[in-house]
Amino acid sequence: MIKRIFDICASAIGLLFLLPFLLLLSVLIALDSNGGVFYKQIRVGKNNIDFGLFKFRTMRPQSDNKGLITIGNRDPRITRIGYYLRKYKLDELPQLINVLLGDMSIVGPRPEVRKYVSMYTTEQLRVLTVRPGITDLASIAYFDENELLAKSTNPHKDYIELIMPAKLTLNLQYITTQSFATDVKIILNTLAKIIR
Repeated sequence: MIKRIFDICASAIGLLFLLPFLLLLSVLIALDSNGGVFYKQIRVGKNNIDFGLFKFRTMRPQSDNKGLITIGNRDPRITRIGYYLRKYKLDELPQLINVLLGDMSIVGPRPEVRKYVSMYTTEQLRVLTVRPGITDLASIAYFDENELLAKSTNPHKDYIELIMPAKLTLNLQYITTQSFATDVKIILNTLAKIIR
């Protein structure tokens, strides 16, 4: 209950405080390339229920047709402004709307697309017993995930066999040890990682 109250207050205050900045980013995205300002992707949330995750659009329209994994921040599908939005994680800011709506939490396992959730083991499916989050332990540990995959000879295979299981292990660790203090620590570590 405390977590949900914090999520509502933090997301509402965040959206209100960041509104001028969000409007500026929206204008830059619109001027930079064709397509909408926002990007909505179906992800799997709590209790294995799909929901629409909001992001600022950082790729050219129809880029999903060329694969779900982004390989490096210089992926040719990424727009000019999209590169900076991704680099500083600014593309994630619209997910404060998801938090306010109750689809997500500020802190929790990052939501995955159905394609990869269908590969989870019974144990890994435990990550779906809590609300997914904007940030988590795995987001911090794999902050440069796109660059790691850019160096791989088989990014899709390495994501499924190496990165995804490692991230799920961290998510399961979070679920068993979660507390308000842990959430605050994860938020502060995420901000520190972005600033660095």
